[in-house]
Amino acid sequence: MKQKLYILLILLVLLLAPLYLYYYQSLKPVNPGNSEAINFSIKSGEDVRSIAQKLYDQKLIRSSLVFFLKARLTEYGKKIQAGDFLLSQSMNMQEISQELTHGTSDIRLTIPEGWRKEEIAMKITGQFDIPENEILRTAHEGYLFPDTYFIPKEATGSQIVKMMEDNFNKKIQKVREAIKQKGLDFDEAIIIASLIEREAKLPEDRPLIASVILNRLKLEMKLDVDATVQYALGYQSDEKTWWKRNLTIEDLGFESVYNTYRNSGLPPTAIANPGLSSIEAVINAPKTDYLYYIADKNGKTHFAKTIEEQDANIAKYLDR
Repeated sequence: MKQKLYILLILLVLLLAPLYLYYYQSLKPVNPGNSEAINFSIKSGEDVRSIAQKLYDQKLIRSSLVFFLKARLTEYGKKIQAGDFLLSQSMNMQEISQELTHGTSDIRLTIPEGWRKEEIAMKITGQFDIPENEILRTAHEGYLFPDTYFIPKEATGSQIVKMMEDNFNKKIQKVREAIKQKGLDFDEAIIIASLIEREAKLPEDRPLIASVILNRLKLEMKLDVDATVQYALGYQSDEKTWWKRNLTIEDLGFESVYNTYRNSGLPPTAIANPGLSSIEAVINAPKTDYLYYIADKNGKTHFAKTIEEQDANIAKYLDR
């Protein structure tokens, strides 16, 4: 009998040892030497199985099974919070688990579509103890995706910028190939989308505005986009805005590489940070002969094929 118990004990040890080793290894960091911040999001009501799989897919944990069992078999699963978290591959599973319980203390940051990076920097400075130049130093115009973020209070400026740029790359992943098939350079498509974002007052007008811009580029016509002049002029202290409301003839002659009334082609960078619908408008731009447009006082855009038609639209919708 003792011999059978001894054999059983040995078999049990042989069985449990690999499981314990697997569990022990699973708790270790994926890459102790990589402390680069990775944005990880948890939606409200998301189940722990999905969270575990996402952590594994983003190479933040070694085992989705161990994390899942930890969450299901202990009270930990009830403590996980919804929100955006800054994690890294240098964190072990316990550190990551602890971080995911802090979502309710994150700061909610909402960035509207069409803001330029200076506006975003001002908003971040107003909610975090971060100087504006820390944001502007690393931010790239056009690639700070407009969205609502849940950001840890201790996040740095570069971490916030990276979170927004990572979100941009995630959101536009499905349209990258479509942009390529359209025959457009990706960065140029984002610049065009930024023009559309600032010019279109109504969502349904975006594809047609895109068609005007693409038609003018093809014909090597100057774009004559008011928003590029507004971008070039910068902050208007009297109006307390980065976008001057009423441009003058003198403004249209303002000397800047961004002024498309003076320079042919696209501006050197995006002039704002577009949302997904403006990016999709570039892809879905219909084939038209439109070369001109104006927006009436209600924000509706009216299109024209010739300068005569444009003048008639101006007389009809603006000069009254």
